[in-house]
Amino acid sequence: MRPKARRTTLADIAQAAGVSVATVSKVVNGRGDVAPHTRTRVQELLHQHHYLAPVFRHTRATEIPTIEVQFKGGLKSYVAETLEGIIDSAAELGASVVVSKASRAPHWARDLVSAGRRAVIAVTSVYTAAHLDELARSGLPLVVLDPLHLPDSRVNSIGATNFTGGLTATQHLLALGHHRIAYLGGPAVAVCNQARTHGYRAAMEAEGVRVPDGYVRSGDFTYETGLLGATALLGLQEPPTAVFAGNDEIAAGVIETARARGLRIPEDLSVVGFDDTSLARMTTPPLTTVRQPLREMGGTALRTALRLANGEKIESHHIELATELVVRASTAPPGGGTSVPG
Repeated sequence: MRPKARRTTLADIAQAAGVSVATVSKVVNGRGDVAPHTRTRVQELLHQHHYLAPVFRHTRATEIPTIEVQFKGGLKSYVAETLEGIIDSAAELGASVVVSKASRAPHWARDLVSAGRRAVIAVTSVYTAAHLDELARSGLPLVVLDPLHLPDSRVNSIGATNFTGGLTATQHLLALGHHRIAYLGGPAVAVCNQARTHGYRAAMEAEGVRVPDGYVRSGDFTYETGLLGATALLGLQEPPTAVFAGNDEIAAGVIETARARGLRIPEDLSVVGFDDTSLARMTTPPLTTVRQPLREMGGTALRTALRLANGEKIESHHIELATELVVRASTAPPGGGTSVPG
């Protein structure tokens, strides 16, 4: 048998860089009192030698664990409310949170380790196999919140019952008497969007209601998708009398397009959203929507990240929290009337 390869030590890195072990230790622990050129040289050597700081094995009981929360895109209502849940839970559990835009710089995961991060929570971010490999090499646990793609077996994720939410939203519109119901969603490849679409189709099929061509459309989870998608739907020869939108932003865009065409909400067009962000309560009329427990999802992600950072075993790689239909004033029977719970 070959002898086991010797692990690279701080002394090895210090000798190669021509600095003291104390200086290398400062770089590894994210201390600020190191000259920039020295820090860069030491970090390059740490990367070259695949040095992994033993931050998880030698944590002091008094240390405050720090979790990196990364998100992609703008700080929209969905992200903001999720972050509130993460931050509130961190304060309750005595942890620290650093929020940043998702980075794909070389060795980004090892830089996080060097800065003392204990785990990563990803919100609306996409991680490829290469990103997961980088995290694995660095020893950083990852928790993905509401994953856009099917999670890798190495990934722990937190989501909501999207299929049930889509089913419930569509059943509500069917119960009001609608049959011409369209679905306007986010990216077709997004797992959450696929589940909401399947829930919509399952409800329509169960009632024996045909889904006409052009009634299911995808885009992004944005207001602009609502504007453009509603323009296409309302321009059909037989336009829908109700639209189930993949999130509240899309729903707001649908409402604005309908209003610009002289349609009344909900007398001429009923609209249902998804998420129940603050936007749902600010639309005119207030939006009927499927509530995702965004703050609870954020809190669950934080607690899961801390457990992984402490080396605990997680019972399930994916956790789903329950959705709930919230009926407001944007839905009514076709031709007007009063909205009632479905």
